[in-house]
Amino acid sequence: MAYSKPRDEKDVKKLIEEYDIKFVRLWFTDILGQLKSFAIPVEELEMAFSEGMGFDGSSIHGFARIDESDMIARPDPTTFAVLPWRPKESPVARMFCDIYEPDGSPYKGDPRYILKTNLEKAAKKGFT
Repeated sequence: MAYSKPRDEKDVKKLIEEYDIKFVRLWFTDILGQLKSFAIPVEELEMAFSEGMGFDGSSIHGFARIDESDMIARPDPTTFAVLPWRPKESPVARMFCDIYEPDGSPYKGDPRYILKTNLEKAAKKGFT
């Protein structure tokens, strides 16, 4: 199951059609590095790319208190992959997500955000 690494949403849509994928798992990690996910039907993928998909952050260890629990997961198309352990008759794909606050700002506790921020700081100091 070899395919080119997708560069954008258009590439993802082509691969979904090519492999007849019906569901995409949206993956992210909590602050302890534990993988979390939820699945969406491919019909909701357009909205996931443009607006993100809401979820209850209070159910994720260390993410949010119950009174501040609304979070948004927005998939990164460059992380798209077909899950190789799924049957070929019903393939499922996955994408890692960036996590946002309801106002659209990055969630400061998202490990991907923390990594990107620290890589930018390191680059400014001359590290590569």
